[in-house]
Amino acid sequence: MKTRITEILGTEYPIIQGGMAWVAEHHLAAAVSNAGGLGLIGAASAPAEVVREEIRRCKELTDKPFGVNIMLLNPNADDVAKIVVEEGVKVVTTGAGNPVKYMEQWKQAGVKVIPVVASVAMAKMMERAGADAVVAEGMESGGHIGSTTTMALVPQVVDAVSIPVIAAGGIGDGRGFAAAFMLGAEGVQVGTRFVVAKESIVHDNYKQQIVKAKDIDSTVTGLSTGHPVRCLRNKMTREYLRLEKEGADFMELEKLTLGSLRKAVIEGDVTDGTLMAGQIAGLIKNVESCEEIIQDIVGQGRKLLQR
Repeated sequence: MKTRITEILGTEYPIIQGGMAWVAEHHLAAAVSNAGGLGLIGAASAPAEVVREEIRRCKELTDKPFGVNIMLLNPNADDVAKIVVEEGVKVVTTGAGNPVKYMEQWKQAGVKVIPVVASVAMAKMMERAGADAVVAEGMESGGHIGSTTTMALVPQVVDAVSIPVIAAGGIGDGRGFAAAFMLGAEGVQVGTRFVVAKESIVHDNYKQQIVKAKDIDSTVTGLSTGHPVRCLRNKMTREYLRLEKEGADFMELEKLTLGSLRKAVIEGDVTDGTLMAGQIAGLIKNVESCEEIIQDIVGQGRKLLQR
């Protein structure tokens, strides 16, 4: 499937794996890239040299294009931005901020820059800054979210910019893939389904919570702080929402979630950990390889688009 996105990325399929903190490391990124998509290493808040090591390990596992997702609020973002150039990474996706300060050095190095946006205004700003494409991410997605749904956001962003748009949020199979293209997107970003991939380092307890999830099993914490996060319901989210309702301050809420994503991903703590997952979790019923996931999405999507 050739679109402007596959041309920009140098991939076989217009599918990007989400740059999920603690989840998107070199094993998963390489597996997605080897399967024809674009794997991403999630820099999150990791020290710069840890990101460099992840990049080098990914190169050992694939000769296909892969990228790095940089959370711009990361205090190490300046160093990570340089390492991306030094290590010859060809694609960067960004979140939690404006990447304009890094744009010149990335452009000079031939890096393709694809910011994640949650509004038309941000998409237009990113186009003016020189972005090669944007990921329009709806509030159905897991992790940190905006306030507009994918169905509403994607066509409005497509109409507002001339650069290609990648749809994200609530996309987990070929039906979502085809729907994204009907809305005007030229690629999709998939997160939650790759969390349960065989190559994902995520603890099996976490994977099984997604596999067992129903349509109503996600919730949003942090609305009172202005930093909403979508995850699966558990003891931690119930306590968080109770504290929010009682008017707890930001620091008390932060203390509750400190280190909770690592607890879930690495330790398999599904009681007090943060199980970030999108609303699409209820659709995911199996643990599969990245190759199987991508072939399923593309195969079903192609049939629907041809119809």
